[in-house]
Amino acid sequence: MFTGIVEEIGTVVAAHDAGGDLRVRIEAERVLDGLAMGDSVAVSGCCLTVVAHDDRGFEVELSLETVAKTAPRWHAGARVNLERALAADGRFGGHVVTGHVGGTGEVLAIDAQPGAFVVTMRAPDPFARWLIPKGSLTVDGVSLTVVDVGGPAGSSEALDAATFTLWLIPHTLQVTTLGDLRPGDRVNLEADVLAKHVERLLALGFLAATPAAAGTGGDDAR
Repeated sequence: MFTGIVEEIGTVVAAHDAGGDLRVRIEAERVLDGLAMGDSVAVSGCCLTVVAHDDRGFEVELSLETVAKTAPRWHAGARVNLERALAADGRFGGHVVTGHVGGTGEVLAIDAQPGAFVVTMRAPDPFARWLIPKGSLTVDGVSLTVVDVGGPAGSSEALDAATFTLWLIPHTLQVTTLGDLRPGDRVNLEADVLAKHVERLLALGFLAATPAAAGTGGDDAR
């Protein structure tokens, strides 16, 4: 599990075919501390397994499915956000992040405002059901808060259900790759996993209140 608090920006220095998978080498510093074979590292929001490492970087392997379903970060020269898996005694600074990318979004606009930059993004249409005003969202591995979103129960009539805004402070832009974004760029998106669990429970009817369920408490109380 991760929290969406980026530890450092790494750089992809090599990418090549490895028997059908894409093997990627990433140069880094801070995340190498205590890193071991088999450890999980979130790379721009994608949970990947360390298959090799040394004192300058580490390597991961991506299946064709992972490459196809994530933003195009997997080439030499790309800067990527890095976060090691959360230790049991670690500080929980963001929100629950699994590193399982749910889709890629597109940057539509970036507008400078006093003290922040407003980024307007569009998610895939099916992703809209997980977007709520002031809800949590992971963008390229960064834990962020959705400011406005359109559609039913949204907060902006100017936006549609799959379009949302983020307000990014200068610090966030400096310590993550989000400062590199330009209109037209693709980003990895992960919705709040708690919202996805609730959606599944509702779909299966487990959260529906029934008279029988309501009366059970009274029977137990007698």
